[in-house]
Amino acid sequence: MNKKIGTLMMTLLIVMSTLMSLVGISSTTNAATTDKTWAKIQKRGTLIVGTSADYAPYEFHSTVNGQDKIVGFDMTMARTIAKKLGVKIKIEDMSFDALLGAVTTGKVDMVIAGMTATPERAKVVDFSNVYFKDKNVMLVKKTNVNSLKTAADFKGKKVVAQMASTQYDIAKATMKGAQVVALKKVTDQATQVAQGKVAGMVVVSTTADTYLQQSSQFAVSKVKLPSNSNGSTIAMPKNSPVLKAKVNQIIKNDVVGAPLQGWKSDAIALLNKKESFFDKYWSYFVKGTGYTLGLAVIGVLAGAILGTLLALMKTSNVWVLKAIANVYIEFVRGTPLLIQVFIVFFGTQLIGLNVAGFVAGAVAMSLNSAAYVAEIIRSGINSIAKGQTEAARSLGLSKKQAMRYVVLPQAVKNILPALGNEFVTVIKEGSVVSVIGVGELTFQTSLVQGVSFKPFLPLMITALIYFTLTFVLSRLLNLAEKKLAKSN
Repeated sequence: MNKKIGTLMMTLLIVMSTLMSLVGISSTTNAATTDKTWAKIQKRGTLIVGTSADYAPYEFHSTVNGQDKIVGFDMTMARTIAKKLGVKIKIEDMSFDALLGAVTTGKVDMVIAGMTATPERAKVVDFSNVYFKDKNVMLVKKTNVNSLKTAADFKGKKVVAQMASTQYDIAKATMKGAQVVALKKVTDQATQVAQGKVAGMVVVSTTADTYLQQSSQFAVSKVKLPSNSNGSTIAMPKNSPVLKAKVNQIIKNDVVGAPLQGWKSDAIALLNKKESFFDKYWSYFVKGTGYTLGLAVIGVLAGAILGTLLALMKTSNVWVLKAIANVYIEFVRGTPLLIQVFIVFFGTQLIGLNVAGFVAGAVAMSLNSAAYVAEIIRSGINSIAKGQTEAARSLGLSKKQAMRYVVLPQAVKNILPALGNEFVTVIKEGSVVSVIGVGELTFQTSLVQGVSFKPFLPLMITALIYFTLTFVLSRLLNLAEKKLAKSN
């Protein structure tokens, strides 16, 4: 099933890159002398790099001088490349499986995330020369290491690897008889290994070593796995000859060898820095809570405005307006929010709009919430007796005035509990936008899991924060309902 999904995603990327060439986002004309990506970087003065910062020591989040920063030897290399190119750098953090889509649609100029070049990926992006080679290992629970020495020992057991990664492909090809599961986050894989939910995880040796240093509950199995013979490379848009040549020259002169080994040592030292958990990570949870509330407020307010308009259209006697509202509501309610987030985030780029992750997430959540709010408001309008409208009309009010001054005020009182529940739902659904790098609460939790190597504690803190937010909101809504009831 996961392989089918991966194949479908790769096919979609190929189609998207083809469409982009038709609308002028990329060009194959005179590629030897023309490089639109490099021209765009020069004009902007900033290199936008996409990464998935849950892969220590390659890339991860850390508090440096009191500020959250994406660090790791990959990120030191990224900053070196930007410096050598004579431009500033902007790093966009998102889930690993969204990175190729980001570079093919122009959301980022390149991807630096320990990515391995494969024939399938090479159909949609260009790759730099190899800058680092690593080997694959099977990380298991220490208590099981003696019973899991060969591929045959994993027969009938679950093995995890990162979604859309070469490690997943290697696990599928090597671990015959095992059930191979794809997960987005390396931290989630480690959590399942630690809890005994899966037998092992396929990961590169460098990342496995960091887990071994941080926790005594892990061990490396003796099972033999193919190495990443292609090594780690940088992904860039197709037909970027100038940028590719410059990056390859920088890799050769300023990255490979001693510089990279030094950056790797620095990243590991930063990971091993001893500090209180709460002193080190409290700011991540505060930041995530702020983003979560911001998304929820924007989503509900914008959704309420659009939802009211849709509800009025649906109750209209004009069939065109009613049809438009019906189609919109049915489509939005019939598709997952995750797909809608991706459509807004990547789709806007295809029409020339470079929308930031937070804006794309807020827009997607507003559009999604509007469909549900529309149905809530429509039901509230229908709950008001028709005699109310008739009485208002008999007093000389127009149909619009009757709706505005008589029907809607009463409808709002009736639907307040449902609107409150929608607000609570939007707060929790905000976690979906973490896939495009929006730093809401769930996203920040994943960051803390990745750098603290404590998979369970951050989840409990996040659960407590969500409960507090929704509980307080529910109590406030109950008070509002009681006041409205008294006013009646």
